[in-house]
Amino acid sequence: MAKLVFGMNQSLDGYVDHMGFAPSPTLFRHFIEEARGQAGSVYGRRMYEIMRYWDDDHPEWDAERYAFAVAWRNQPKWIVSRSLESVGPNASLVGDNLEGAIRKLKAECDGDIEVAGPNVARSLTDLGLIDEYRIYLHPVVLGQGKPYFAGPRPRLRLLTHDRIGEDVIRLTYGPA
Repeated sequence: MAKLVFGMNQSLDGYVDHMGFAPSPTLFRHFIEEARGQAGSVYGRRMYEIMRYWDDDHPEWDAERYAFAVAWRNQPKWIVSRSLESVGPNASLVGDNLEGAIRKLKAECDGDIEVAGPNVARSLTDLGLIDEYRIYLHPVVLGQGKPYFAGPRPRLRLLTHDRIGEDVIRLTYGPA
């Protein structure tokens, strides 16, 4: 049975913003390994559209960017959207029955399935389907943006914590 994991970079004041701060080389290598080991990813429309950047090669990329792109392209992706009519390679749209579709994925897959995007994570949290929350806490204060938790924070318990690189702490929580 798969484990549904919502993990994102977060500022000290609780915001996620892919333009506000970038991962260090050490953290980026960590994300490459995470992507290689995942059973797949569940995306909301907005986050999927941001991540589609990795579908095409870019001449300015270094070897690590190519490695992440390959890992990302190889994993199946399930896209939760009411407005998209089609999705890219190795991706499929989740229909109107979000709960049924995700329960089926969890039952049929083995390993971690990443949840990407605060809005889809909120929907899955409300349904009680997220098994782990991984906050990659950066020493940055943004003062605005999209909060990691798009709704009321669920009751959580700390499972583990570890340092990645010089300045990021990964906090792993499970539902209480």
